[in-house]
Amino acid sequence: MMIGAILQTASQDFAMFVIARFLLGFGIPFAIVAASSMIGELAHPKERARMGSLFNSSWFIGAIVAAGVTLGTFSMPSNWGWRIPSVLQICPSLLQICFIWFLPESPRWLIAKGRPEEAYAILAKYHAEGDLNSEFVKAEFAEIEKTLELERENAKTGWKEILKTPGTLTIFSANLVLMLSTQWSGNGLTSYFLSPILDNVGIHDNREKNLINLAMTCWGFVNATTLALTITRIRRRTAYLICTISLTLIFTGWTIASARYATTKDQASSRAVIAFIFLYSPAYNIGFNALTYTFLVELFPYHVRAKGIAIFQWWGRAAGFFNQFVNPIGIQNAGWKYYISYCIWLLFEVLFVFFLFPETSNRSLEELAFLFEGEKIREEQQKRIEDVIHDEVVPISSIPIAGKDKEGHAYHLEHSNK
Repeated sequence: MMIGAILQTASQDFAMFVIARFLLGFGIPFAIVAASSMIGELAHPKERARMGSLFNSSWFIGAIVAAGVTLGTFSMPSNWGWRIPSVLQICPSLLQICFIWFLPESPRWLIAKGRPEEAYAILAKYHAEGDLNSEFVKAEFAEIEKTLELERENAKTGWKEILKTPGTLTIFSANLVLMLSTQWSGNGLTSYFLSPILDNVGIHDNREKNLINLAMTCWGFVNATTLALTITRIRRRTAYLICTISLTLIFTGWTIASARYATTKDQASSRAVIAFIFLYSPAYNIGFNALTYTFLVELFPYHVRAKGIAIFQWWGRAAGFFNQFVNPIGIQNAGWKYYISYCIWLLFEVLFVFFLFPETSNRSLEELAFLFEGEKIREEQQKRIEDVIHDEVVPISSIPIAGKDKEGHAYHLEHSNK
């Protein structure tokens, strides 16, 4: 990504600029796949949803910086009007290079590679404040170790074999729907084609457009961060249903207001469109921003997690290609009528979420590993975990693993405060 940013800054012609953008786009998925998996696997179970949600909402930090910088440089008469934003793209990669050496490794990766002592030490340090005798860490370690062992025995890691397995096929189907929804819910319009949308409702001044863009980005950061910090109060399916239903209603209102302005040219309709665009942000962020990578990490068992998120990124780039090349044609030729296609797609999203998305909240990653694989393999998983804990002479009723507590109530690692 640093090479791409340098080439973009030094571009002398269009071809050089395109190559630079290709290098930037090629590098980004590697960072996203690694970071989202790492956050999900390192985070304490009760903090996993918040951490994963904050990962995605941090996009707005870069977006605010970009909007602010371009607001100051768009009127510069020289080439530095675009070279300055280009060279600043180096900064995030420099930060990653400086701080990556301080990151611990994923405990699940260490266990999978035969390094259990290191994995246990990391779990104790980050999940029990360094207490090597923590009962929570013992239970968590046993759950991870035995789940990975069972995954290895039942895993089909080749692409062809993965897609033949009913459980993972269901997961990949949900992954595909989620990916299309994150790209085709109208966010491509507000992110990349806000200018022609504002033109269609009578706002033509470039500075005013940039100010609206900056205000939208700041508002997006505020509501996305707030939702990320509070998202654990809502179950995953509920959040996605609220998201898709709200987007459908908002986009319908947006379309009606745009149609009215096209007919009457009244300022009330223009202001209504802007209001709907601002309402769109929290409606989108409650599901497709706050939960996307949290949900992806929870959907995929360890042995296919990286592949699953990589597929998500690949399809995301393909859907982004559609956004970049089809949306401007639709807006230019059909105007507000083009928005109707999004209203129809959003209705399908509601149905997809209702019938296809599983509930993954309040469960550890190990509990979710065999979510679609049947009761028999889940019982075998639980038996192996209990056997390990019994062998270490630790009363199973006192350990907060998935199962029951001393009073007989269901208990999950995600609820533990230890």
